[in-house]
Amino acid sequence: MASTLPPPDADAQSHSAHLREVIQEQIIAAGGHLPFWKFMELALYAPGLGYYSAGAHKFGPGGDFTTAPERSPLFSACVADALTPVLQQLGPDAVFVEIGGGSGAFAETCLSKLLANDALPARYAILEPSADLRQRQRERLQARLPPLLFELVEWLDGPIQESWNGVLFANEVIDALPTPRFTIRDGEVFEEHVALDGEGRFRVTDRPADPMLAAAVRHVERQLPEPFAEGYRSDALAQLPYWIQAVMGAMQEGAMLFIDYGYARAEYYQPQRRDGTLRAFRQHHVTDDVFAWPGLQDITASVDFTALAEAGTAAGFDFAGYCSQASFLIGNRLQDNLALAESRAADDVARHALRSQVKHLTLPSEMGERFQAIGFQRGVELGAAFLVGDLSHRL
Repeated sequence: MASTLPPPDADAQSHSAHLREVIQEQIIAAGGHLPFWKFMELALYAPGLGYYSAGAHKFGPGGDFTTAPERSPLFSACVADALTPVLQQLGPDAVFVEIGGGSGAFAETCLSKLLANDALPARYAILEPSADLRQRQRERLQARLPPLLFELVEWLDGPIQESWNGVLFANEVIDALPTPRFTIRDGEVFEEHVALDGEGRFRVTDRPADPMLAAAVRHVERQLPEPFAEGYRSDALAQLPYWIQAVMGAMQEGAMLFIDYGYARAEYYQPQRRDGTLRAFRQHHVTDDVFAWPGLQDITASVDFTALAEAGTAAGFDFAGYCSQASFLIGNRLQDNLALAESRAADDVARHALRSQVKHLTLPSEMGERFQAIGFQRGVELGAAFLVGDLSHRL
């Protein structure tokens, strides 16, 4: 679908043109084509220019999309309640690692709720690659948290390499990992690349897939009712197992919890979904033109939760559960957290706003069914967090 948004302002267009030139130079230096995942990596993370690396506002009503923690603190409170038993099982030396801290809204509410639950970790570490977002998170948390809690927060340059126990949490992170794209031609697996046309514009071209991507696609195909049709094009995050093992670092015991939008494998690769799940967001509008305005729009692909389940267990964890976001929040004290927030609300307008937030988080037409939660455990028990609405049979 094409975007109906007006073009960006002159400064933003200049910024985007600069990044476009950087990507064009990379394509030329690579012999005329780059794998799509590399284009996506540059568009999102090129230092100082990529969407997540530059200074443009990303989150909330004034940005390009609104994540659940920005939508409502009730989301973060429920996640904190779900992870409280794990932190208590691990004891006072437990570490909480958040991957991709967003605006800092999650950490703000989560730390306050963990304090109330008597489950504070020894450290609250945010693994955030964007220097701009780090600064925004730091400013927000320093301004809004009491010193006791802010002193627990640290920012990581990479995964924790020394032995640690705790929890690892990521909300809407995996959808932003640079994803390879594949297509089927004459029964063979090809990888989508990005090249330039005669006027320097980005265009799609396909080349034979490397062994890792080809194996990942064939692995998926074997689990489907029928082989991929000729011309079928989609996404396959072949590097997901390596990413999981990288971000957990030297984690020994604890739990991992991921919440994102996506599908179980059979639904992800439905025959009618012939162009995958890739899309872009700008100012709360979605478009299929992922080449438009590099650096000014988010590029994302839905998560194959079956692949995530495989990656988590391959990393040496036990599968703890899988359900919709609505079921996860309801099963982890959403009603209690709403009642508490309403009791503290200033007036009926504020109470109405809280109930509206719950609808956004849980209704099937909003975030409730499109987003899923999946958990893994090792040496602890997280499974109780998934007692409502179990969907593991779909994986």
